[in-house]
This record gives sequence, C-alpha cells and structure tokens, in this order.
Amino acid sequence: MQYKMMGTVAVAAAAAIVMAGCSSSGSGKAGSGNASDSGSKAGSAAVGWSKAQSAQAGGGMAALVSAAKKEGKLNVIALPPTWANYASIIAGFTKQYGIAVTSENPDGSSGDEINALKSTKGQASAPDVVDVGNSYALSGAQDGLYAPYKVASWNDIPTGQKDSDGLWFSDYGGYISIGCNATKIKTCPTTIKQLDNPAYKGAVALNGDPTSANAAFEAVWSAALANGGSATNIQPGIAYFKKLNSEGIFNKTKVTPATVASGATPIVLDWDYLNAAETSALKAKNITWKVTDPSDGLVSGYYAQAINIGAPHPAAARLWEEYLYSQKATDGQNGWLAGYARPIELVAMQSNGSANKALVAKIPPVTDSNSFNPSQAQITAAKAVVTAKWASAVSG
Repeated sequence: MQYKMMGTVAVAAAAAIVMAGCSSSGSGKAGSGNASDSGSKAGSAAVGWSKAQSAQAGGGMAALVSAAKKEGKLNVIALPPTWANYASIIAGFTKQYGIAVTSENPDGSSGDEINALKSTKGQASAPDVVDVGNSYALSGAQDGLYAPYKVASWNDIPTGQKDSDGLWFSDYGGYISIGCNATKIKTCPTTIKQLDNPAYKGAVALNGDPTSANAAFEAVWSAALANGGSATNIQPGIAYFKKLNSEGIFNKTKVTPATVASGATPIVLDWDYLNAAETSALKAKNITWKVTDPSDGLVSGYYAQAINIGAPHPAAARLWEEYLYSQKATDGQNGWLAGYARPIELVAMQSNGSANKALVAKIPPVTDSNSFNPSQAQITAAKAVVTAKWASAVSG
C-alpha cells in the first residue's frame, strides 16, 4: 500500500474514455506498439540521442538499443516496487537489454522527482526519466525540464493524454476503489454512500493523508461526487469524512500491507490497481479481499512519463520509454496489466489483439461516462480547499 505523495494528481481528461474501453483516438494499427518494428530504418540525418525526438531521428531502433547498451545505465526515481508491477517491469528491462537500473527514493513523490531534476542538473546521478502525475507533467514542461520525444506507439496514446510536442505522455492509471476484507466484514460496501453505516465503525481508512497523498486526495473527491459535489466543489467530500469521523467510522490508521493483513484497516479507499494487487497476497493468508470501483464516486487518474532534458544517459532514457510503451507481451503496456493498472494504449491493444486477455479480465470492471473531468485550475483549487479544511474536519 505504498503511495505517491500529493502532486501526482492526474487530470481525468480522456482517461475515462480509455479505461472504459471506448473508441480510441489512436491508430489501433497492429504492431504499432512494437518498438523493435518501428523506426527501424536509420534517418537520413541522425541526431545525437540527447536531441533525438524519436528513435528514427536518432538512427533507428537498432541504433538506439546499441547506444543505450553502451551507456549501460538508467537512473529512475520514485518508483515503488509494488506500485503497478514496477519491480517486474524494471527487471524485464534489465533482462532484455542488459542495462543496470539505479532506483532512487522509491517511496518519493512527484514533487521529489521535480526537485531532483533541478538539484542534480548536470550530474551523473540525475534522474534520466520521471513518472509523475499530470499536474507535475504540466509544470515540468512549463519549466523546461523535459526533452521532447515521441515513442513508436505515439498514435495509440489518446490526444488528451500527451503533450503535442512529446514533452510528457500518460502511461498507466486506474480508479479510486473500495478494498474490503470480506473475511472480517460481513457485507462489503460497493458504493461510497454505503460507507456511512454503523456496521463499519472504525473500519474505513484512506491510503495516506489527503493533504499530502494523492490517492487519499482523490478518495475525498470521490466522496464529494457521491454526495452532490463536482469538479468545482470538493467540499461535500470533506463534509462526508467529517461525518464518518464523528460517527467513529473513519479509521485514521496509516494503511500498510501489515494493517490490511492484520485487519486493522479492513476497508481501504485507494487506486484499484493497488487494492487489486493485495488480493493474491491476502488470499495466501486465507483473507478474502474484495475490490469495487464505486459507481457513485468514479474518479480516474493517470501517471505520465517524461525524459529529463539533461538526462545523463539519453539513449537509455529513450529506450526505457520505448519499452514502457511497447505492446509486446513481455514489455511495458502488458506489464501494467500484470500490475492491475490500465495501460494508456489499452483500447488500441484490444483492437489489435496485443492485450493479454487474461490480465484484462482481472482489472476491476467499470462503466464510466467520463462526466468527471476536472481542469488543471479546478485541481489546484480543490487541493487548496482540502489543505485548508481537512485537518479541522477530522480532528478529535
């Protein structure tokens, strides 16, 4: 139950369309996600990898792989091993290309990532790439921190989920969900409104503090939607948790795998891919963990990738992105599915048959009309309200 801290808020624009399996704005062409098949011919005037805006511009995929192997290293930051299958994805990259990955501050925040780009500028230890929420993807681009680059499967990333110049591009995401220990809770809630039940006294927990943890912040917004709130009004969510707190239902225990396994936090609001990942681990301990995306509070979010404009390993950084966005069975997009997350190219993958159907079937089902779509200004305003009002609402 690790979490990225505040600042990893992903704007829901186009996210619901992709995650609900509606039509894609990408090409959906078979094989378009296979990095080894795209840009294989050298460009007529190849540029250095620190300036290359595509694999083809740098000389093609074979040239990129060769240059990345020669560099031999990749620096990443704020990638928790248990977050969306990152441990396996990193291991797969190293196995495939023989490139050593140095992972700094795995439990860090998007803010930490941005600070690292600034504080380590010009150093060999600087992050080559970042994995950040939409608000930091936008601010980092505005601050000139990212290098433009378009992966081979660029057309399969919906327009609303990428910078038009390739400064950042969304990768994986999910929905706020309700995880429930069905071994301890007789009847698990399936909606946000159902949480307000005396039977759940001391049971309902958030994955972190919403003033600093993104998943918790989005859970408050989920509660707002279930109680008459909107993209411009998160206050009903704060009021709802104030009510749950006064009734003794809200559990302020910091959620960890240990608290979930012990039953100390029997109901947890968190990203569905994180809640779903607990299912198998808990089953081995004879605990039934049920996960539901609440229909009355559907809130989705994506995380985005970006390349450090001053990446110490520019070829490895670009190869990493090609790997993450490749639709091959062993590469990144199916890797997210193995972590119960929804890859950004899922619609195209389902169209061309590259999506692992067995893994898709394990993702919590959801039908989303994409009615919740906050703008960046609305996200900023909602953050301010939660920061100002949360502590007093749940004090005592």
